[in-house]
Amino acid sequence: MSPYLRTVKTASGATAVQIVEKKQGSRRIVEHLGSAHTPEDVALLKAAGRQKLAGSQPELDLGLEPDPDRGGPLPMRLTMGPLWRCLNLAFDALRFGDVDGADDVFRQLVLARIIEPTSKLDTPRVLEEAGVSSVSYPTINRRLPVFATDTFRDDLARVLASNAELGPAALVLYDVTTLYYEAHEGDGFREPGFSKERRLEPQITVGLLTDAAGFPLRVEAFEGNKAETATMLPTLEAFMTAHGLSNITVVADAGMVSKANQKAIEQAGLNFILGAKTPKVPYVIERWRNEHPGEPIPDGHVFTQPWPAGPTDGRRDQVYYYRYKHDNARRTLKGIAEQVSKAENAIAGKTPVKRNRFVKLTGGDKTVNRELEDKARALAGIKGYVTNLVDEPAEFVIASYHRLLQVEKSFRMSKGDLKARPIYARLRDSIDAHLQIVIASLAVSRWIEETTGWSIRKIVRTLRVYREGVVTIGDQEVATAVPLDEDAAAVVEAIKTRVSAGH
Repeated sequence: MSPYLRTVKTASGATAVQIVEKKQGSRRIVEHLGSAHTPEDVALLKAAGRQKLAGSQPELDLGLEPDPDRGGPLPMRLTMGPLWRCLNLAFDALRFGDVDGADDVFRQLVLARIIEPTSKLDTPRVLEEAGVSSVSYPTINRRLPVFATDTFRDDLARVLASNAELGPAALVLYDVTTLYYEAHEGDGFREPGFSKERRLEPQITVGLLTDAAGFPLRVEAFEGNKAETATMLPTLEAFMTAHGLSNITVVADAGMVSKANQKAIEQAGLNFILGAKTPKVPYVIERWRNEHPGEPIPDGHVFTQPWPAGPTDGRRDQVYYYRYKHDNARRTLKGIAEQVSKAENAIAGKTPVKRNRFVKLTGGDKTVNRELEDKARALAGIKGYVTNLVDEPAEFVIASYHRLLQVEKSFRMSKGDLKARPIYARLRDSIDAHLQIVIASLAVSRWIEETTGWSIRKIVRTLRVYREGVVTIGDQEVATAVPLDEDAAAVVEAIKTRVSAGH
C-alpha cells in the first residue's frame, strides 16, 4: 500500500502528522512531520506531507532502489532548517552565549519554547521534530538550578540591557501579572492572592521590566499574596544595582503606585512618569469649567497643574497633567448609565442586588448614590499623569506613559505565544529558571518581530513546514530541501541582513 498521511494526538494534547504505510496488515511510520496545537498549523503540516508524497514518485522513477538492508523508503534525516537557523541567528545576535552559565541546554530550551511551548519533559520531542539532537531530560534537570541563580539572572539582565542600549535616565516600563497553579494549597511562595481573573488557586506574582519599546530587561517572581505595589521597588533596585545605573525614568500605571511607592521612588532619586489617581475633579478642571460654563472641553485638551515642593516635603517639584479624550468620555458615560440603570432596577426590586458602586446602603435602606454618579460623570474622559520631570513637555510625558501598551504586549506574548503558564514546576528554583527561559524566548521573539515585521506566531507557522534533509543513497549523502516561497525567503533574508549589519 502506498504511503499516506495520518494524524494522531500526542501526550501533550498536540496533533501529530505522520507519513505511514501499511504492509501485511501492520502500520509503520515512515516519517514524523511534526505536531501542532492549532487547526491552521495542522493544515500546514498536512500540506507539507502532501508535497512530500507527491514528490516521492519522481525519485523512484530515477531508478533509485530502496536500501535492501533497511527496506522501505530511502533513509532521510529531516530538519526544520530555515526556522532553526533563524532562531539561532537571533539568539546569537542578542549575545545570549555571553551570559555566565548559558550553554546548549539553555539555548535549546529557549528556542524550543518558541517553536512549541511545552513542559521541560516534552521539550526533547519538540527538538527531535525540529531535527535537533536534544540534550537528555536528566541533563535539563541538572542544569535548571544554574538558570535560577541570582548570578545567572543578573547576567542575563545585563545582556538584555546591553541590547536595549540604556543610557542615563532612560525610560523603563514596569507592570505585573499573575501566573496560577493547578494546586489546592499554598506553600509560602505559591499563594492565593488578588487575581484579575478572579481565580482562587495558588499563584505567583511576576514583575516585568522592559525598555520603551517593550523589549524585556528583567523578570522577577514574588509571592502570590504580595501586593503589586510592593514589587516595583525591589525590581528597580535590583536592575539598577546590576547595571550600575544612578538614575532611570520609570513609567508605571497608577495601580502600581501607592503613596509609599512614590515616596520611595523620590527618595531613591529616580525620575518617574506615573498614572495619577483622580478621586475627585482636579482644581484646574473645575476652574476651567467655571470660566467656560456650558462649554464642552475640547478633545485632547491638556490641563497642567504644577505641584511645587515645600521646604519639608522631602521631594522634588512635580507636575500633574490631565488630558480629556472625547472617545474615552463617551465610553465611560455609557458604562455609567448602564451601571446606574442596574442600580435603579435593583433598588426597585426588579433584579437581585449585586455588586454595584452606585448602590448606597444607609442602615437598611438602599438608594442610588447620585453624588457618586455626578462625580463619575464629571471625571469621564479625564486621565491623569504625574511626573517629576517638570522641564519635559506634556506631550512627552503622556506619550511615554502610553508606551505601557508595549509591556502589556510583552505580557500577552509571554502568556499566549510562549505560554509562561502553565508552569509544571513546583520548586522555587525550577520556577525561577522557567521564567528566565521565558524572558529569553520573549527577547528572541521581539527581536525577530522587529526585524521582519511579522508576528512570531506567523514566523513559526510559515517556516516550520520547510524541511531540509539528507538522503542516503548507497555510500553517498544527497542534500534536499523544500524551496522557500517568496514571503518565507524575504523573512529569512531580513534576519540574515540584520545580523550581517551587526544590529
